[in-house]
Amino acid sequence: MNTLPTLSFLFLTLFGLAHAATFDIRNNCPYTVWAAASPGGGRRLNNGETWQISAAPGTTQARIWARTNCQFDAAGNGKCETGDCGGVLECRGYGQAPNTLAEYAIGQFANQDFIDISNIDGFNVPMEFSSNSPGCSRVIKCTADIVGQCPNELKVPGGCNGPCPMFKTEEYCCNSGNCGPTPLSMFFKERCPDAYSYPKDDQTSLFTCPTGTNYKVIFCP
Repeated sequence: MNTLPTLSFLFLTLFGLAHAATFDIRNNCPYTVWAAASPGGGRRLNNGETWQISAAPGTTQARIWARTNCQFDAAGNGKCETGDCGGVLECRGYGQAPNTLAEYAIGQFANQDFIDISNIDGFNVPMEFSSNSPGCSRVIKCTADIVGQCPNELKVPGGCNGPCPMFKTEEYCCNSGNCGPTPLSMFFKERCPDAYSYPKDDQTSLFTCPTGTNYKVIFCP
């Protein structure tokens, strides 16, 4: 039997994995969360449990978040109070605001990964997004009591919504690219200065690590 195609496939698979970034997702919250990732799917995480996913170089517009107060049946259908992704356990797209987001793009310009935490879609669970490799020391956190201090106009069950998904106006959503900070976006920025508070918040909220870095996302660090 000729095993060359199998061996070639195995070599290519291992080569691809060697250059993929891994993300160790851990729930340190005293309550259960249903971790979600696009790409990646979803998984229930009780306190102290972890889930690992990977992303190939070239992956862009990717995100990881927590869902809360979920109910799923044996087939993985149901809903969550925050972060719901189409009523399924295994997410196939983005989640519904409010959700604290870890966002990333792997293997971009000059062999850099771009990483950030975003509150543009609001906040539901405290988060750390950081390097898990010695070649990068970047740590991004958003751990303030945003839900407890949320402005009345942004309060929703289980979280604090972002002004863009709440009001859907140009002032908050920057669809034309011309908007700036607002009092509502500054509420988030003052509490989590390293996180995106509105769509043009790149200068203080977008960070890099060398491609080849592995990462961790911790809920309730």
